[in-house]
This record gives sequence, C-alpha cells and structure tokens, in this order.
Amino acid sequence: MTPSVDIGNVTLTYRGGSGGVLALQGTSLNVQRGEFAAVVGPSGCGKSSLMKLVTGLVPPDSGDIVIFGDKVRGPVKIAGMAFQNPNLLPWRKVIDNVLLPLEIVRPHRQRFRRQKMEYREQANALLKTVGLDGFGERFPWELSGGMQQRVSLCRALIHEPALLMLDEPFAALDAFTREELWGVLQSIWMTKKFTTILVTHDLREAAYLADVIFVMSARPGRVIATHQVDLPRPRTIETTFDPHFIDIVHKIRNEIAQIRSEGKAAARTLKAV
Repeated sequence: MTPSVDIGNVTLTYRGGSGGVLALQGTSLNVQRGEFAAVVGPSGCGKSSLMKLVTGLVPPDSGDIVIFGDKVRGPVKIAGMAFQNPNLLPWRKVIDNVLLPLEIVRPHRQRFRRQKMEYREQANALLKTVGLDGFGERFPWELSGGMQQRVSLCRALIHEPALLMLDEPFAALDAFTREELWGVLQSIWMTKKFTTILVTHDLREAAYLADVIFVMSARPGRVIATHQVDLPRPRTIETTFDPHFIDIVHKIRNEIAQIRSEGKAAARTLKAV
C-alpha cells in the first residue's frame, strides 16, 4: 500500500544565531492512508518541526516529503491543522470562524458566496457532532477553552481535508475536558477516516487515539521506535485501564526516559571536555 505521508531521510536546520540549530537529522517515517499516527518524544526533539515539514511551512535541508504521491514544495492545501491554542478570530462568530478555510482554500473560495448557505449547513452539522449545536452565533470569548478547541477542530475539518495535522491540540485543557475531546476526535475519525498525524507529549492520549506511535530521539530528532496500537475501537476511558494499554504506555515512557537519560549524560560529557 502506498503511504499517504512518506518522509524520507529528512534533515532540517534552523538558521541564525551561532551556526543554527539542527532540529531533525535522517528522519524517516510513513503513515498509511486513513491511518491515525501519533508522534511522541522528549521536549525539543523536533515533533513540531516534523509537522511544519509535512504541511510545507518550512523546507528541509535534504530528504523528501511526499504527500499522497506528490512531493511537498510549498504549503499543503489538502491539510487541516489544529494547534494547542485555538487561535479563533475574536471578532467573528463561531460559525464564521469554522467557515474561514472555505473562504481561503481552493476550490471552495471560488464558490463560497453562491454556496454560502450550503456551507453554513455543513458547518452547523459539524458543530453538532462536537457538542456545540446552537453555538454557531456566539463569539469565541463567550466559550470555555474546551469549547473553543472544539471550534478549532471543526475549522480544521470543514473543508474535508485528506490529511489532518494536530499539534498538541488538547494540551492546555483540564484532564476531564481533554479525555472528552479524545472521544469526540475518535468518533469523527472513525466516520471520516482521514489520515491523521498527532504530535503530543501525552502518552495516554497517543495510545488512546493512534493506530501507530512513532517515538523520536532527542535533538537532532529521528524516529527510533515504532509501536502498533492493536487495541479495538471504539476506545473509551475504560480502555486506559486495560493492562495492554498500560503496557504500551509504560514501554514508550521507558524509551523516552532512556533517551532523556542518555541526553543528560552526553551533555555532562561535553561540559567536562
């Protein structure tokens, strides 16, 4: 099967300062069509850099990123994105925030005015799926943080992207809201089956949502382990107490702890030289 996302031996350096920062080196991974992948690793390992590369926001120094058979040479229009901060426009109502990508992304922007009512119906239906039925005419500042993140998720999905990129989308939320939104996202993904890449520090979140988890090394980041999550769906909070779920999380936590330990040891050695 041809991967939806194929990252081949990619290296990325952020220029500036004293020689720049080598963020990724020899990084390779692939995600199959319709698969839900998670990327985890220690802080500063390049998880967010990987997301920027896949979506074409920054170019690699070397290596290739291929999305649905096409080499990435600029911003990827087939991708939807959601981040840790909802970044909603405060002067636009909820429904108008959700509709924003349709005003920008081709081919929707060419037909937005004449199909606006149809698009609004789609937006309202999407808001209903995330538990925000009737909130379309509110402003973002009238919503809680969890509700704003639901709106952000709807905005990322309104143009029915083939690829969804999520960068710590639930990290700023309380534990109960975060776990509730895991279920919401899983439900939408199981219905639509868009290819998804989630960057997260939360190993329980990764194991709950993903089919496959990629573990990255300390900077410069590269994939050092891949774990298939063979837990049945739909998953629930009860799943997180399953011994197999706990084993997956503990194994990855131990891998990351080892990476951090090795990184500290290397730093001490360099300091001593």
